[in-house]
Amino acid sequence: MAVDKVPVLKRCRALGLEPHFLGVEKKSIRQLRNPRRKMSEYALQLREKQKAKFIYGVLEKPFRNYYAKAERMSGQAGENLMILLESRLDNVIFRMGLARTRREARQVVGHRHVTVNGKVVNIPSYLVSAGDEIAIKESMKTAQRYKDIQEATGGRLFPAWLDVDHENMKATVKQLPHRDEIDVPVNEMLIVELYSK
Repeated sequence: MAVDKVPVLKRCRALGLEPHFLGVEKKSIRQLRNPRRKMSEYALQLREKQKAKFIYGVLEKPFRNYYAKAERMSGQAGENLMILLESRLDNVIFRMGLARTRREARQVVGHRHVTVNGKVVNIPSYLVSAGDEIAIKESMKTAQRYKDIQEATGGRLFPAWLDVDHENMKATVKQLPHRDEIDVPVNEMLIVELYSK
């Protein structure tokens, strides 16, 4: 299984991205040098795609598959792409405050600690749908790990499209998110332009 192991802060600097969008509290002391040349249109489009891939922890081939699926859906391809990425199970666990970062959320799902509608799901890329109930397994709710995570993420705001019960470590997907409810600094129209070439 391929995993992106690039240092987070270094990658954030290169993409001009604030680490808090990834759930990382650290700040980098180094500053990104301003490029002397103006970025080309292609470079801007590629950078937006790399930002989206990095934030959601998706590699190139799955990302291309998400885009192909977004194009087949009704509506705008860019908005559909962001909705698909946001409705991944590992992202939902991150949004519920049951993981500090999306990478940790991916690990929580992979270790079979998460149930969707009462069934254990260990696929981080599983797409949730409206009405799904996501929860931590009963046997894992008392683990010290989740108490520590809840202390660290206690002040995090939950998105409006999730009905979160923080005490019982579960949430219900009220509806799939709209683009204006997704607080990720990605211009999806540039990604659409890149793939439509």
